[in-house]
Amino acid sequence: MRRRIAPALLLPFALLLAACTATSSADDSGGAGSNTDGKGDLTLRVGDQKGNDEAVLRAAGELDDLPYKIRWSTFTSGPPILEAVSAKAVDIGGVGNTPPVFAAAANSNIKVVAAKHGTADGETILVKKGSPLKKVADLKGKSVAVAQGSSAHYQLVASLAKAGLSIKDVKVTFLQPADALAAFTRDRVDAWAIWDPYTSQALRSAEARILTTGQGVVNGLNFQVANPSSLDDKKKAKAIGDYLKRLRRAQDWVYKHPEAWAKIWAKETGLPYEVALDSVKRTNGTRVYVAVDKDAIASEQKIADTFAKLKLIPRRFAFADYVDTRFNAGQPPSSTAPRSYGTATEKTEPTK
Repeated sequence: MRRRIAPALLLPFALLLAACTATSSADDSGGAGSNTDGKGDLTLRVGDQKGNDEAVLRAAGELDDLPYKIRWSTFTSGPPILEAVSAKAVDIGGVGNTPPVFAAAANSNIKVVAAKHGTADGETILVKKGSPLKKVADLKGKSVAVAQGSSAHYQLVASLAKAGLSIKDVKVTFLQPADALAAFTRDRVDAWAIWDPYTSQALRSAEARILTTGQGVVNGLNFQVANPSSLDDKKKAKAIGDYLKRLRRAQDWVYKHPEAWAKIWAKETGLPYEVALDSVKRTNGTRVYVAVDKDAIASEQKIADTFAKLKLIPRRFAFADYVDTRFNAGQPPSSTAPRSYGTATEKTEPTK
């Protein structure tokens, strides 16, 4: 029964998957479905994903008394948000650490303006509880499911390198999360490289065990990305600055109210409450806004260079050319430790 049910459980929150994925499309509305908050003559157009920035801001009360309007457009993932940013269809949008690399490689008209740093505990390589695999080096010759061009893809490459292996030492099966979960559940692959909230769900529903996390190999960053012309507009730039302050306060609220946020997040996305709460405590609630500084840029450059070497992006480029640091003032360095709820939701086997 579990093998039939587990893949279906993934469907209600499929909209979340490509915050970390390089290839995806917008929802049926293409972002056209929108609603507006606030008042005033200025409208800030924001690209968002289901259960993300709008939901967090609303839950934290940060959409009250807006001195400008925010018009929300909902997309399925980071890549179409960045397409909309580049096309001036939206002014700003939130994405994971990988979509900006692919967008910049395509010479999109974007600027990274803010970052938040969370734990990498939700970035995992999973195996079955009964698997004989105990460390990353044991993956040699084994099959691993991963979404191509995703943050998990980079984590797999980096984790293998840390263990003295290359991507050529494993049998990579490129699958999006729904298909990967089915393959993993039915023992058609030996391991699965994935991110939260899929990690949290698999640990509860797919008899999974963490072989390793992304700690020490991935940067744990998410970004807010804006269109340069919006940043050149003084009024819009001021509104963007205010919007970022509200996001920072809302993230503080999430950390202080994990159960309340998990309930809202579960309702917004269709996640089971227990999975939502696990993900909040493992990853989502640990994030803290930080500066887009030299270390953050360098870590993204490393991702870009890795994907260029694998020929997953068409060219090498300087990630710094796609960053605007004007909103860094007062923000802690990107190396600032993520928040913690004191106890690990799931311990990992030591890696070698």
